[in-house]
Amino acid sequence: MPATSTTTSKTVRRGIAAAAALPLLIGVLASCGYGSQADKDDAKTSASPAADTKKLSASEVRIGYFPNLTHATALVGIQEGLIAKELGGTTIKPQTFNAGPSEIEALNGGSLDIGFIGPSPSINGYVKSKSTNLRIISGSASGGVKLVVNPDTIKTLDDLKGKRIATPQKGNTQDVAFLNWIADKGWKVDPESGKGDVSVVRTDNKVTPDAFKQGSIDGAWVPEPTASKLVSEGASVLLDETDLWPDKKFVITNVIVSQKFLKEHADVVEAVLRGTVKTNEWINANPDQAKASANAALKTLSGKELEPAVIDPAWKSILVTDDPLAGTLKTESDWAVKAKLIEQPDLSGIYDLSLLNKVLKAAGKPEVTDAGLGTK
Repeated sequence: MPATSTTTSKTVRRGIAAAAALPLLIGVLASCGYGSQADKDDAKTSASPAADTKKLSASEVRIGYFPNLTHATALVGIQEGLIAKELGGTTIKPQTFNAGPSEIEALNGGSLDIGFIGPSPSINGYVKSKSTNLRIISGSASGGVKLVVNPDTIKTLDDLKGKRIATPQKGNTQDVAFLNWIADKGWKVDPESGKGDVSVVRTDNKVTPDAFKQGSIDGAWVPEPTASKLVSEGASVLLDETDLWPDKKFVITNVIVSQKFLKEHADVVEAVLRGTVKTNEWINANPDQAKASANAALKTLSGKELEPAVIDPAWKSILVTDDPLAGTLKTESDWAVKAKLIEQPDLSGIYDLSLLNKVLKAAGKPEVTDAGLGTK
């Protein structure tokens, strides 16, 4: 069951995607964004040092994130200069990715220092490195996942039996959650093939809207903004995954760091966390302005902004939070084990929330828990 940890800022529902599968299925783990490769170009601009050129232990910090709304903290924090302001004379070198595995590869390979990423690649990277290379140091976002369907053929949850429902990728967060929901209904589905009482069709989020329009799927259990894109084209929301969690919160995006960078440049990591905490607070206080800022960042990065019919509902459906919601990551891991997609991973030590809690305490905010999965 999800942990009842304290959110560290007034959480604001906003929206979009992510992903999360787990180790031992490295070849099939999903990203928390779109596509399966890292963008070949870095983010269009580097964040220049702030006017306060206080010297930190590193001249630059390389931060990775996805050009989508689940990474709103990074989009807005860099766009508005809120993270750069905390870094003083340390320059941000941003880099965008389209997939979790490629971002993990960059972190493990030493070409990236800090990343915004979903729980599945976080776990995969941690276990793959035998617990030696990565740490989750903060939360970033929760929610933003919905079951959307063709209202002409599916009117109730029981109507899903015998239908074709898309998930982003075998073993990713949404796929695991849907398989768990199916099992709780008493229905049978083979987790490898997706065949059974419901046909689970693993479909890249980029092509899911076309698959829906062509009638090759009857619905999808997907993150934002794919869910809102489908709704704008005639689908209806049958279930919001948030409603399945007792506290109505579950992790969709984490902040992770290379253990080497954390050890050598803890002052820089702390400054980044001050920036993310202040960014989440600003998003909460200025929701419309923050939404416009995120959309402007998306336009800069991808050349196209989201239409109001998509961004407005998507933005409302996510919770921006400093809390990593560690108990929910453990629950998602357990679901994958239950579905026999993975073996039981050892997650002890995956979190180091000491710097985050230091920042939160200094800001007069409550500390957060690692659900027993922190460093000793």
